[in-house]
Formats: sequence, C-alpha cells, structure tokens
Amino acid sequence: MFAYPNAKINLGLFVTEKRPDGFHNLESVFYPLSLSDVLEVNRTEQPQGECVFRNTGISVDCSAEKNLVVKAYKLLATAYDLPAVEVKLHKVIPYGAGLGGGSSDAAFMLKVVNEYFELGISERELMTYAMQLGSDCAYFIRSTPAFVSGRGELLEEIDLSLKAYKIVLVKPDCGVSTAEAYQGIVPKKAPFDLYHLPELPLEEWEGKIGNDFEKTIFAVHPEIREVKQALYEAGALFASMTGSGSAVYGIFPEDVKIPENLKGKFIWEE
Repeated sequence: MFAYPNAKINLGLFVTEKRPDGFHNLESVFYPLSLSDVLEVNRTEQPQGECVFRNTGISVDCSAEKNLVVKAYKLLATAYDLPAVEVKLHKVIPYGAGLGGGSSDAAFMLKVVNEYFELGISERELMTYAMQLGSDCAYFIRSTPAFVSGRGELLEEIDLSLKAYKIVLVKPDCGVSTAEAYQGIVPKKAPFDLYHLPELPLEEWEGKIGNDFEKTIFAVHPEIREVKQALYEAGALFASMTGSGSAVYGIFPEDVKIPENLKGKFIWEE
C-alpha cells in the first residue's frame, strides 16, 4: 500500500508562552503543500510485530528504531496484533527545514496501518496516537488548513485557500535544529489573531504577521534572510521562513521567474 505524506508551511508563527513542562505555546496557521514523500507498506515474512525499514531518496539521519515511521508502527503494535511489515520511505521533503516531513511520515504511517489491516481506528483516535509521537503529528491526520495553538497539537480548521496564487518554496543548504531555533526566543503575546487570517487580504500580511524565529535564525544563518529578500525582490506578496527553518516560501500573484541567486538550491513550486 502506498501513501504520500505531504509537507506544510507556517503562515505566521508566534511563540506566546514558556510552559511549566519546558515546552513553548505557539500560535500559527498550518497550510498543506503537495510536496510529499512516498511511503510504501507491505507484509513481510518476519516475526509478528517486526518493522523492516528501508530508506531511499534523501537519507534519514537516524537509526531505524528512532525513526518516527517505525515508532508509529510500534505504537499501534502495542494495542493491536500486527503482522510484520516492510516499510519503504522515499524521502523527498528536506529535513531541518520547518516543513514537518518527519511528523507527516509518522501520521501517514498510522493511517496506512489502520487502513491496510482494517483496524477500524477512528480519526479522533488516530490523532490521539499521533500526539504521542510529536507535537505537530496530529495535524497530518487531516492535513487541511488549520489554526494551531498549544505545542502544535491544538487544531481548529479554517477556511483558507491559496490556490489562486503561486507558492515558491526554497531551502538553503543549511539546516536548523529546533533547539537552535529556540535560543534567544522571548515569548510574547501574539500581535495578530491568526485564527482570523482568512479575513485579512494577503496583500496586508506583510507587517502584520511573521515568524518569531526569524530574528534569531537570520542572525546565525544570514543566507536564509537572503532567500527571503530574493523572493520579495522577485515579486512575492508575502514571504516568510516556515517553522523553525530553514526553508522559506514566497506567495506570488502569478508564475514567477526564479532569481538566479536561488538556482541550485532545493526549490519547489505549486
């Protein structure tokens, strides 16, 4: 069985509070992209509950046991008698980019196992399982535009579409870890209620919404700031780093000619 775990971008990202448990509360809008990995799951002749993991495309930089896809299978295997599976993950979504690729892989693994083995797990239950794997994993069970709060696990669907626009995604050669992104962050009240983002014309987003991680990350990785500037110079109505970086997207009113200084980097258009 095949599935196509998709990426997301953050339309605004405000870090609003440091929590007693050491995590941070944030507010954002997650918007799905068609950029996706390829996940294939098949039965295999191995002991019950085994998950044989294979990776092609971008190399996954961790052991199979620590991979979220394997963790998703093992999580369900604790509650259900699952036969052994072979999982092939063809990785296309860059990691260390703020695109949620690993979280998406995990959520789609839950959905595939549920469907493949006819477990009958409800969507709400799948989201509960997903939250055990990562703060934003639950989002990818539905993967529709949503206002996100808490650690990233509280979701409210919103009516927002960017299909009339061109989205250009660019990832510089550098990557950014979540720990690095939070260095220098000072939580503060969100300057704009992102739940109401669909009511704000896209031409007015610049200056009203932004990404709180940019100040810290741009100081360490000026090449990311340069990508954002290049997208604006190319005519973007709005441009921003997504998540904790390092990918940057620009939203354009029509097809755009990619600036010469961006060529050679990872680029996705839709």
